[in-house]
Amino acid sequence: QACFASLVSQDYVNGTDQEEIRTGVDQCIQKFLDVARQTECFFLQKRLQLSVQKPEQVIKEDVSELRNELQRKEALIQKHLSKLRHWQQVLEDISVQQKKPAEMPQGPLAYLEQASANIPAPMKQT
Repeated sequence: QACFASLVSQDYVNGTDQEEIRTGVDQCIQKFLDVARQTECFFLQKRLQLSVQKPEQVIKEDVSELRNELQRKEALIQKHLSKLRHWQQVLEDISVQQKKPAEMPQGPLAYLEQASANIPAPMKQT
């Protein structure tokens, strides 16, 4: 809050120089970082106490994290396998399409004959 307050404060808006604003913001950021370090230290101390008093709890947490990581990696492997199958199918389709023109007669007239063979005959009116 102090960081934002120093940025939007009327004192800074009403005519202080850039260097003074920068110094104030730097001090607020430094205070914020100090509080963050203290908070991290507090949680690390609690974690250490927990590991001494209940070592099985730490092992359970580690096992749980490893299981979650395995599940995440398994899902990633499945995703990659799915993409691999898709691209293998695409490549197979391309190779099949490349073989078809070689089997068909060459030239514009042969193509026209092939295309006209696929057109249905007109129905006779009675």
